[in-house]
Amino acid sequence: MRTTTYLTLLAAPLALAACDNASETAEPSETMMSEGMADADSMPMGDDMAMMDPAEAGQAGSGEGSVTEIDEADGKVTIDHGPIAAVGWPAMTMAFSADEATIDKVAVGDRVTFEFRTTESGGELTAISKQ
Repeated sequence: MRTTTYLTLLAAPLALAACDNASETAEPSETMMSEGMADADSMPMGDDMAMMDPAEAGQAGSGEGSVTEIDEADGKVTIDHGPIAAVGWPAMTMAFSADEATIDKVAVGDRVTFEFRTTESGGELTAISKQ
C-alpha cells in the first residue's frame, strides 16, 4: 500500500505540470508573443532565411537608419533602421538588395533615409540618400 501511495503522490504533480504547459503546444510565434518576445520578423536574418510570406512581398516602405555594411559582390547594403510601420517591421539591422548605382551613393557610417519594396528574401532598396 505504501508504494501505491508514493507513486500517486509523485504522479499527481507531474500530471498537473503537464496540464499547465499549454504554451508548449502553441505555435512558436504565439508562444513568443505571449512571453513578451518580439515576433519572428524581428529575429536576426541570414541570407538563407526568408523574411516573409510570398503573399506579403511587394509592399513599399521607407525608413531612416545608418549604413553598417556594404557588400558590393552580393549587391547588399546593410542598414540599422528604426521601426517601419508601413510593413510592420520592428527596429532591426538588415541587408537590403541594391543595384550598383544605389550602392555607390552611400558609405559605411552614413545616416540615410531610404525607400524599399519588400521581397520574399527581405527588402530591395528603391531609393537612398544621405541625411
